[in-house]
Amino acid sequence: MKCFCLFKDKSKTINKSSSDELKKGVSKRAVSSASSMPSPRSVFELYKEKEHTLRVFRFSELREATDGFDRRLKLGEGGFGSVYKGFIKTGINVDRVAVAIKKLNRNSLQGHKQWVAEVQFLGIVDHPNLVKLLGHCSIDGERGIQRLLVYEFMPNKSLEDHLFSKIRPPLPWTTRLEIILGAAQGLAYLHEGMEVKVIYRDFKCSNVLLDNDFKPKLSDFGLAREGPTGNRSHVSTGVVGTYGYAAPEYIETGHLTLMCDVWSFGVVLYEILTGRRSLERHRPPVEQKLLDWVQLYPSDSKLFTSIIDSRLRDQYSIVAARKIAKLADSCLSKHPKERPTMGEVVERLKEAIGDSRGCSPYPSSTPSPSTARASPATASLRHPLPLPPHLK
Repeated sequence: MKCFCLFKDKSKTINKSSSDELKKGVSKRAVSSASSMPSPRSVFELYKEKEHTLRVFRFSELREATDGFDRRLKLGEGGFGSVYKGFIKTGINVDRVAVAIKKLNRNSLQGHKQWVAEVQFLGIVDHPNLVKLLGHCSIDGERGIQRLLVYEFMPNKSLEDHLFSKIRPPLPWTTRLEIILGAAQGLAYLHEGMEVKVIYRDFKCSNVLLDNDFKPKLSDFGLAREGPTGNRSHVSTGVVGTYGYAAPEYIETGHLTLMCDVWSFGVVLYEILTGRRSLERHRPPVEQKLLDWVQLYPSDSKLFTSIIDSRLRDQYSIVAARKIAKLADSCLSKHPKERPTMGEVVERLKEAIGDSRGCSPYPSSTPSPSTARASPATASLRHPLPLPPHLK
């Protein structure tokens, strides 16, 4: 699903030195508020303390690590550029380790700003549910700029690759809950666990990466913003993000708050329950927009089970599913102040997981995602859903 930008980027130039860009920081908050009252340290100030922990790579190192950015090693592609699997050495007489290398499109002004944001935000965070940035590379030459980022390698790709796949075996119920809980804990850390509050701004399944054990880590911090400080209620910014996940008040006003992330999280909760994307245009009109469709089957109705991913069969807890749907509804409240904090979301998810303890994470009828095989025909099977009486 493509990202959007409703306001033009006002930045028209890129400084010749990326180090100059990093010196500027991603936020001007500390300067603008200095005249009024003391404020917490900014992302930039925190980054300056930790920048020495990031490795500065030579471009030749990363070119060699990817066999000249061989297409066969490409893991994916987005608005920023392409991501490759590579192998680097971390020391003398040490075997090479796998990494993910993101390479900026040379002529992307917006991509350059996102590169700066990723270096600085990922340079200060430290949480098991956030992807680890190992280092970066920048070159300004006659043929254009080169901006690259080097991350830890996540072998099981993204939640999107497993949740919506018609080829892979379906994710078991408790695996889904453990993944979404870890993602919630990552967001809660960004909102509540640091000296600064960070608004992620792009929470969706494709940005939740999975390690060998299917433990989730949030990735792609290019759109992240430092949250409001002092008595400010929001950050004013151009509207960017992904269709189907952006909070309505953000789209309407450009006012960005922590509650915008909570809304996006609510959307993904329903994707976890249904196995459907937020927007699927190939479906009948009444089912194309996920949030409109699930409203027809409230969590306390007899037909609620109609929205549960049919590939789960009966291997899930209906009590937990209802709780998750109610949690999603509270995250999707039209009034931002009525939405729960991510800390509260974490606690309610833990309760739902407790209700699911009776469901085996890998029941005999639902193979483990790391070992099972399924035919495309059976993996894509869907049972017809009954319509509510008023739509019959």
